[in-house]
Amino acid sequence: MTGTSASGVEEKELLDRLRRGDADAFESLVRETTPRLLAVTRRLLRSEEDAQDAVQEAFLSAFRSLERFQGDALLSTWLHRIAVNAALMRLRSRRRKPEESLEDLLPRFLEDGHHEKTPAPWRENLDVALESRELRAQIREAIDGLPDAYRNILMLRDIEELDTAEVAEILGISAGAVKTRLHRARMALRTQLDPTMRAEAS
Repeated sequence: MTGTSASGVEEKELLDRLRRGDADAFESLVRETTPRLLAVTRRLLRSEEDAQDAVQEAFLSAFRSLERFQGDALLSTWLHRIAVNAALMRLRSRRRKPEESLEDLLPRFLEDGHHEKTPAPWRENLDVALESRELRAQIREAIDGLPDAYRNILMLRDIEELDTAEVAEILGISAGAVKTRLHRARMALRTQLDPTMRAEAS
C-alpha cells in the first residue's frame, strides 16, 4: 500500500502539521486517501451511503487519535485499518437474516477422500476468467454469497492483502481461526466457481 508522502521525512512533517491542526494538511490527507478508503468500505458494505458514512467515521476516529498514533506505519496504512474497522462495525450493527451454512458451499468428498467431482484447474482458468467483465461479476457475486464471517476474512486477506495477524486483531479472533476460515472460504468460493471454470476450459 502506498503512503501519502514521498519519504519518511515528508510523512513526519505531515503528521506534525496534522497534530498542530493545520487545515491544509487535513484537506490534503482527506483528498489523497478518500478514494482508497471508499474502495475498501464499498467492497465490505456493498452500499454507497454506508461506505461514505464509514469513511467519515474513520477520519473522525483518526483525527481524535492522532496524538496516540506512534508512527509505526504509514498514515495511509493506519487510516486503512481504521476504515476497515468502521465498516465491520457497521456490518455487525446490521440486523442480518440467518446466514446460510458454509457447509452447503463446500466441495463434497467420497468415502475414500477423493472429490465427488474433480475440480477444474484453478489458476489457469481464473486468469482467463478475470479478463471477462461478466465473469468478474460472477466472481464478485460468489464472494458476496459467502456468510459474512467467511466473506470478511476472504476480503481482508485476499483483496485488501492484510496479513493474518492484522486480520485476527481487527476481527478479535485468533490467527488460527483466521487461517481455518480463510481456507474454508477459498474452498467454498472455488466450489461455487467450478462451473464457470469448466466453461472457460471448454
